[in-house]
Amino acid sequence: MDFARLRREGAAGGDVSEGLRHCLRSIGVAEEYLSGDLAELTAHYRSHSAERRVVVVLDEVSEPAQVRALIPNAPGSVVLATSRDRLGELVWDGARLLPVEPLSADSGRRLLARLCGEDRVRAEPEAAARLVEWCGGLPVALYVVAARLAVHRRLTLSALAAELADENRRLAGLSMTGERSMGDSRTDEPRVADSRIGDSRVADSRMGGSRMGGSRPGEEHTVSAVFTVAYRDLPQDVARLYRLLGACPGRSFDTGGAAAVGGLPASAATPLLDALERASLLDVGEDGRYRLHDLVRLHARDLASGEEREAALARAMEYQLTGAAFADRAIMGRRLRIADHEERMRRAGPDPFDRSQSGGEGDGRGGDVRGGDGEGREAALAWLEAERADALAVLRAAAVHGGMDRQTWQLAEALTALYLHHRHLADWVESGELGAEAAARDGQPAAEARLRALLSRPLMDLGEFERARQQLDTAILRADEAAAATPEDRRLTLLRGSVQEFSGRYWDRFDPSRAAEAYAAARALSAEAGDERGVAIALYFLGCSQSATGRHEEGLATLRDAYERLRGLGDARMAARAQAAIGVVYEALGRTAEAVEALEEAARALRARNATHYEAQALETLADIAARTGDTASLRRHLRRAVEIHESGGSPRAPQLRARLEAAETNTS
Repeated sequence: MDFARLRREGAAGGDVSEGLRHCLRSIGVAEEYLSGDLAELTAHYRSHSAERRVVVVLDEVSEPAQVRALIPNAPGSVVLATSRDRLGELVWDGARLLPVEPLSADSGRRLLARLCGEDRVRAEPEAAARLVEWCGGLPVALYVVAARLAVHRRLTLSALAAELADENRRLAGLSMTGERSMGDSRTDEPRVADSRIGDSRVADSRMGGSRMGGSRPGEEHTVSAVFTVAYRDLPQDVARLYRLLGACPGRSFDTGGAAAVGGLPASAATPLLDALERASLLDVGEDGRYRLHDLVRLHARDLASGEEREAALARAMEYQLTGAAFADRAIMGRRLRIADHEERMRRAGPDPFDRSQSGGEGDGRGGDVRGGDGEGREAALAWLEAERADALAVLRAAAVHGGMDRQTWQLAEALTALYLHHRHLADWVESGELGAEAAARDGQPAAEARLRALLSRPLMDLGEFERARQQLDTAILRADEAAAATPEDRRLTLLRGSVQEFSGRYWDRFDPSRAAEAYAAARALSAEAGDERGVAIALYFLGCSQSATGRHEEGLATLRDAYERLRGLGDARMAARAQAAIGVVYEALGRTAEAVEALEEAARALRARNATHYEAQALETLADIAARTGDTASLRRHLRRAVEIHESGGSPRAPQLRARLEAAETNTS
């Protein structure tokens, strides 16, 4: 678990709840069971780790609480955490602190010999010692030095050591004469990185790096000198890409992203990336994504001119926005959107996710939408997941930069296709807030309304109900404002209906009568816009709310209407959910035989659609009915299947259902 991906660049902390969700996913817990607050997620994690020996690796930890929450329960489990700070408080939790110092002179020499050959190091032992010293004990710097020696076989260790010494003296001279330090952007000219690279003092743990100890005067320039000498050796086009990648927001990129930032076709970017990898200025992970070591990235960024930084951000935004637009369409089909990406996607060329017509997952309107084919849809979700942290980094950078408000809210809207399926709640909240604020600055009330309504979902899942209500109140006002300004736009009528539906979902928790009013408004607006599916979905939620207020007969009639409409639209999944709701109302009315028939048929239909979360809900209701009527065979049958679903998905309710099943089987044996 890399906590650096969970926080803003340069900031401390990192969302612990998202760290828990990441670990729960890694041990097989399904997305639908990953909501809840920090206490609930911690309890869920402790429960799941109680009977298995686990090794947890936490990278870039900055606070003791991040480690404490992720300590497994099972004896024999181990947590290995790396940090730039000492985190001494963890000693009280049984931690053993292991300071990792820079490589010793002997260890550095052995690493250099392994990388460029024992014979070359043995032939020039004094030069080898100087190279290790210039690298400050940092493996990343030794890799860069070794790469240069490997590429230039005639380059001697003595010549390279002399070159580094000259560069180090030049950097020291720049520092003493008051030249700019890294991050100073008083001019747009490319510049050499100075001693602040040395201030980071941590090498990437994947390369065996460590915290640097105290440094002698001038020593802080040495690592910068290593990178600068390697940079000067790069061909012009490779050096240009290096600077642009350093200036790009985010911590990783695929070939397409690197090509986009460089303003190049992928075929032209690949050999340049290969050259940077050969120079050890770029790493390639097992996932095929490229990464610059933190110190290398700082060096590359400082070399970039102001114009190059502007270009890197603009191109990264366009790449993320275009990819997210394609992915959104592949996953969500023709859902309500405020942004129109057709021209952008047309310019980009073929759809990378091979979109075709097939069933997809639901959006904030509550049910299925028609998205891409199954394979394309999964590929789109995988792409969004891989780009998630970097897309959010682009949003943050754009918000700080200014002048990119339209692209910011459009990207935030497209990213909800990921957040509606993978529960990255903290990311969703931040993205939604950045997008809504950008839409407000851009004078786009419809976009602001859509993003604030969607934002209510993660806020409610996090238990922040007051904030969710504030977002919904503002969303209603902005949607009405947009529709009043352009009454002929059908999409804005749909938007008003969608916002009312989100409002109903909020009021379902607190006041079913107000929820029913919101759903009735959503139904009327959907009908006005000619959205038959929107009408059917609103009727489904309306019927549930009517029954929740005790108006069972009225709710039954509404749900039957919804069921028939959904069947007619070919929406088998939502029709099955409506049928399950009908069964619940039959049970409330005392019509047990009809309740069992409706619920069993709904459970079969939901299983056929792989909607096992809703199938389990129907099965639990059937188990309750069986227990009440004394039908022990049906009770065991329904509980077995419900337990199977909950255990396979890692549900926190699985132990409770397992105990209930065991009790039922014991009582009948």
